[in-house]
Amino acid sequence: MSRPRTLADAAANRAAAPDTVEILPSILSADFAHLADAIDAVRTAGIRTVQVDVMDGVFVPNISVGLPVVAALKALGTVRLDVHLMITAPERYIDAFVDAGADVLTVHAEATPHLHRALEAIRARGVLAGAAINPATPTAAIEDVLEIVDVALVMTVNPGFGGQRFIRLCLPKIARLHGLARERGLATVVQVDGGIDATTIGVAVAAGARQCVAGSAVYSAGLPVAEAVARLRRAAAAGLDHAT
Repeated sequence: MSRPRTLADAAANRAAAPDTVEILPSILSADFAHLADAIDAVRTAGIRTVQVDVMDGVFVPNISVGLPVVAALKALGTVRLDVHLMITAPERYIDAFVDAGADVLTVHAEATPHLHRALEAIRARGVLAGAAINPATPTAAIEDVLEIVDVALVMTVNPGFGGQRFIRLCLPKIARLHGLARERGLATVVQVDGGIDATTIGVAVAAGARQCVAGSAVYSAGLPVAEAVARLRRAAAAGLDHAT
């Protein structure tokens, strides 16, 4: 996915590409003793990108993985890595995570007073830049930097733990950001993360989400991974049919 440098380029890219939905499995729900197998399972199911949730125990009430895991996953060389930094002062670690292998690097608007600077620093390293907002944060927090955002992430749970219930109050925010990207001729994609399963992905897609992060619904659904991914894709396609 290339990053358009002008509004005209963005509009041309959108016109050339059909409206599709991408599923991004979150490794937070995978078996950490067999991460290579977990990656191979989703790759075999046709997944191109997985999300890596990095938590510091300060910005969110949990601690997850860090640079060594990102580097180890990158060494597999089989999928792209969408690294979601749920950490305070993320600008301190941009270079380190890009060097470790992030293909997409997302920072939270709530985690830094210098969001524009952080996004520009990510873009300067040649990877895609994401800006995330929590459920209680208005879209206004990232609307003014949308032109330099490749991925606008709307959290549909309060971040920190997997397996939470989807917060439907976030749907208008998804629609707002998707609509703004279209109005401005941007290639910015709206991503959702939190409580995504076969019963919720449809409404998220209908609202405007085009990337959907799913953890438990992929790795803990009681189904083979390929079947779980296929079920999510069918539900996403149904949501796309109802998109405005």
